Amino acid sequence: MSETPLVLRVAVPSPLHTLFDYLPAPDTDPGTYRPGVRLRVPFGRGRRVGVLVARVEGAQVDPSRLRAVEAVLDDAPLLDEPLLELGRWAAAYYLAPPGEVLAQLLPPSLRDGAAQSGRDRAFYRLSDEGRGVAGVPGARALRQQAVWQVLARADAALSQDQLLTRLEGFDAPALRNALRALMARGWVSRCEAPVSGVSGVKDVGGGYATGPELNPAQSEAVEALVSARGGYAPFLLEGVTGSGKTEVYLRAIAGTLGAGRQALVLVPEIALTPQLVARFEARFGARVVLLHSGMADGARLESWRRAREGRASVVIGTRSAVFAPLAAPGLIVVDEEHDPSYKQQEGFRYHARDVAIWRARQLGIPVVLGSATPSLETLRRVGQGSYRRLALPRRATGASLPRIEVLDIRRRPMKGGLSDVLVESARAHLLAGGQVLFFLNRRGYAPALLCHACGWAASCTACDAHMTVHRALRRLRCHHCGAERPLPARCPACGGELMHAGEGTEQIEDALRGLFPEFTIERIDRDTTRRRGALEERLESVRSGRAHILVGTQMLAKGHDFPDMSLVGVIDADQGLFSSDFRASERLAQLLVQVAGRAGRGARPGEVLIQTHCPEHPLLHTLVTQGYDAFARQLLTERERAGLPPYGALALLRAEAKDGALAEALLNEAAHAAAAAPGVSVLGPVPAPMARRAGRERRQLLLQAAERAPLRQALRHALAVIEASPDARRVRWSVDVDPVEMF
Repeated sequence: MSETPLVLRVAVPSPLHTLFDYLPAPDTDPGTYRPGVRLRVPFGRGRRVGVLVARVEGAQVDPSRLRAVEAVLDDAPLLDEPLLELGRWAAAYYLAPPGEVLAQLLPPSLRDGAAQSGRDRAFYRLSDEGRGVAGVPGARALRQQAVWQVLARADAALSQDQLLTRLEGFDAPALRNALRALMARGWVSRCEAPVSGVSGVKDVGGGYATGPELNPAQSEAVEALVSARGGYAPFLLEGVTGSGKTEVYLRAIAGTLGAGRQALVLVPEIALTPQLVARFEARFGARVVLLHSGMADGARLESWRRAREGRASVVIGTRSAVFAPLAAPGLIVVDEEHDPSYKQQEGFRYHARDVAIWRARQLGIPVVLGSATPSLETLRRVGQGSYRRLALPRRATGASLPRIEVLDIRRRPMKGGLSDVLVESARAHLLAGGQVLFFLNRRGYAPALLCHACGWAASCTACDAHMTVHRALRRLRCHHCGAERPLPARCPACGGELMHAGEGTEQIEDALRGLFPEFTIERIDRDTTRRRGALEERLESVRSGRAHILVGTQMLAKGHDFPDMSLVGVIDADQGLFSSDFRASERLAQLLVQVAGRAGRGARPGEVLIQTHCPEHPLLHTLVTQGYDAFARQLLTERERAGLPPYGALALLRAEAKDGALAEALLNEAAHAAAAAPGVSVLGPVPAPMARRAGRERRQLLLQAAERAPLRQALRHALAVIEASPDARRVRWSVDVDPVEMF
């Protein structure tokens, strides 16, 4: 009688919602196959790198049909059992392919099969002689000078990967050459990793800077967070803009580090991470690491390793960092928890805030959700008693909140989107020595180009969208698919005169240069900050006072502190008032409150002027006159009556194809299957709000239920039908559980 074979269940990156069975490689020790190791396996006609999830005795099919593993890539599991459990939960909750989910838990180089310990682990620091010099002389030693400056500012030795994250315009060979030259001068020495493990981390009283004195509300919040250490406890830290939420995070993290544990801090955007990292490094030194998708692969891998091995005490990152390995987890912080950037919109569509909450419960540690404008989901859980609310009702500096006024711009003369009232108010603030921020969440010069004679409009040939005018580049660009073409001088249809419709940040900047030629202007949007380091340069120009006027998009709405900013002008508040997306008004309110919070944070009183054609809109009126809390309560009442989140559960099935009929047919099959689940409303399929994008026709199917269990049952029925359909291979389709974008 033959022995029962050992079968390996492997998560292979693929769009299929299943694990794949393999046999061990011939003549290998079964003990090397431990859950969490990477395996190179044959897959289809090629090979892929997967993660071993489980070992089972016996196969569900004839073992002769199973293929053998080609290689075991790790001596020990890269993913420990808590991370594997997190991956299994996320795959089940978001109905995502397990191979794609577990791949998300690894840095890109490890997903591709690279050795996880093959990088140079040496660290570098200035020698005593190097600290005694004023700098590196010679015009031809600029790279050496840059490396010397970074090491001079560091309070601990740095690896090559850490140096690369701090140096502008360096690649690995250039860094090695500079280090070699500095070591030849005797100014830099090489050493081993400075610390191994998390024990012995200094607390605030043992060497860290203590920061500013806390006010009573901050002290109460810190005490609550520190006392919760050692068990799962979810908190909402709700504080007005400028109330000192970051200082509360720092104090709570100091206590966590003092207990020999690690902290994970999530921020919504990469633009916020350099400032936050600088503040955390000033408090905690070199044991802070950055982890996000914009990093070079080597630097990202090194940060991942340091977190996993406990050599990093604080991990700061964007949404993907929620899966960072932690040797001794002690606290999770989600800053700006309301921000939609925490939801992944492609591939594995997880929400980092919700994953962080589940992970904190799994690990038995506190989690802090911070915001001046909490999401309705979080506010409902506070109302249910599931989360504890910690309030910071006043600004930490003692400054008053800005005065907010709505400007009715109907029938008013406008220049470049600016009303005369806003212009004159800006002039008064500038002449008084203040700075002014003009906020418009549209980049480019104008969102549309029209012919005054025949009505022709510059449209994208691949999307149902107008192309945006970028006048400085003399280009038309589609902000949805990236297509672009030259800016025409005359109408291509009739030769008539072309006119711009609407305003973007580029046009606002042009108008302001004409109105305020004596003042320096900085524009901050995705177009002006593409170059590495450009954002930090422009922000520093504002903080230092060299720039007097700032024009920008939502990149400026949160996390920035400009002490001399006394006026914020919101150019257009109407975009979110009449959207087809039920979340649009919530997002508009959050954005307005956040950008308004940039005003009056220092000694100068703050003022906010909001331009609108709809001053009588009830939601806008409630927000301005009664504040965000009253606004949120009003929205929660509306959502409850409509059965919308957070009082109901949603899932969105999307499909797109060159032939829209194929996408619609596939979703029709899914709709019939989902309708068999009781208690679920099946809406659609219908064309997406943008029915054609990047040359593909888009359809969507919305599933709505009062409870999550029937919704999950409906989704399982629908997915089974889709995966069995022969049309599924000709259609791009996805499932989005708890969607935050209906687009």
